[in-house]
Amino acid sequence: MRRLCLAVPFALVPATAFAHAGHDDGYPWTWDWWITGPLLLTALLYARGVLRLWRRAGPGRGVGHGQAAMFLAGWLALAAALVTPLHALGERLFTAHMVEHEILMVLAAPLLALSRPVGAMLWGLPQGWRRSLGAAAGSRPWRRFWRAVTDPLAATVLHGIAIWAWHVPALFAAALAEEAMHALQHLSFLVTALLFWWSLLCRRGSRGVAVGHLFATALHTGLLGALLVFSTRLWFPDQAGEAARWGLTALEDQQLAGLVMWIPACLAYPIAGLALAGLWIAGAGRRAGEGRHAVGTR
Repeated sequence: MRRLCLAVPFALVPATAFAHAGHDDGYPWTWDWWITGPLLLTALLYARGVLRLWRRAGPGRGVGHGQAAMFLAGWLALAAALVTPLHALGERLFTAHMVEHEILMVLAAPLLALSRPVGAMLWGLPQGWRRSLGAAAGSRPWRRFWRAVTDPLAATVLHGIAIWAWHVPALFAAALAEEAMHALQHLSFLVTALLFWWSLLCRRGSRGVAVGHLFATALHTGLLGALLVFSTRLWFPDQAGEAARWGLTALEDQQLAGLVMWIPACLAYPIAGLALAGLWIAGAGRRAGEGRHAVGTR
């Protein structure tokens, strides 16, 4: 346990440190087409759409500077998780794997959701494509589907299922063994996280409900992290190939990964919940003040 405590700072090392490790110790950058292709496409579409909108309406209109900054930060977080040597190390060290996934779910996903990038990306497409997609998005079946998957309860449950299901040892081992399953694992984490954060931070609805879902997610992900920390059994033996190289046993690597999920990653949910609670209370106070003012002017 002493070695585990000494290794905790490793869990907080940024991706740039892994990039240095990749240069010296054989953890390469990842240039697989299924990762770099979507990253480049989304960046190009977003940049083209923003430039078009700003040329027509003026800088900061249509897409605010803050939105553009959040998209850039979220995109860079995705690249740090999926392209830098952190990704290659994550296939051989469970703690790195956990850091990679938490970057996707609690850093990149909320930033991208808050940036609301879909409109800008549509403007990055040719006009005919933009009209066709706009018409499809306005159709009744799509609206019903979108309302269903972005309902706060549904999005929270879907995200929770993705997190717990991929930590079933058989599914986790399949993701390590098969590239297609590995891609599906990353995609399910990212997509469900985007739906989760969008439904709570961007969708119109009760902030009180959103706060409840954030704290519920913190509880169940914290529970999974705690189970990994205190387990005396190795859940994912195929993931422990590099543990000794980092001065850890395979079990200590698992415990450290659980600690990453339990403490630093889970802080994102209560922090967001407290921020929403503050906005909720401020809004209630403002509405009460406006009500008193309206009564006083009668």
